[in-house]
Amino acid sequence: MSAVIKLKTLQGHLQDLNGFTKPKVQFEQYETPAHIAAVALYTIQTQYGSLQDKLVLDAGCGPGILSIGAVMMGAASVTAIDIDRDALEVLQENIDDLDINNIDTLLCDFLDEKTCRWENYFDTVLMNPPFGTKNNTGIDMRFLQMGLRCTCNSVYSLHKSTTRSHIEKKIKEWGVKGNVIAELRYDLPATYKFHRKQSQDIAVDLWRVYHSDS
Repeated sequence: MSAVIKLKTLQGHLQDLNGFTKPKVQFEQYETPAHIAAVALYTIQTQYGSLQDKLVLDAGCGPGILSIGAVMMGAASVTAIDIDRDALEVLQENIDDLDINNIDTLLCDFLDEKTCRWENYFDTVLMNPPFGTKNNTGIDMRFLQMGLRCTCNSVYSLHKSTTRSHIEKKIKEWGVKGNVIAELRYDLPATYKFHRKQSQDIAVDLWRVYHSDS
């Protein structure tokens, strides 16, 4: 399976995108670094062919680095959803700047049963879910579970490597399959007032989770 553009070219485009103007701690808003987004998307396409000509959902899209990267990798259409209007406004700026016409943005809570009714609709679900701080414990697994409901194939999701054994246990409980397809390093810059270090190096796994019959 071939890539539509080269990895270095993809990363270069993604580095130029606008990010969060004022990240909101209640939503655990951290920008997905361009190198992580690029490697993730490149791997997803070249190893599994899960972007080119596919219907893609970006759950908790933020400013849209995964959405826009998916389009650059040949996605037929992307639905980008987020709970934060400000984040979607930044995404729309990025879409307008690049003159992209196949990303639909939607303001809603991805975890709300009333608004999320895409049973098995999307070919591919992308997400960099909240890691799950003490105020949001378990939200990363709720994102993953909802993503599985929305796809007829696979969810590709970024998680801290320290949660690997927990995810393996959950996948078994849910009766689905999954594996880590890339190990990455997330250089997290100080984003909020309570961050004492200038940056923090975090090991991150890119997971592919899919239904047994996919």
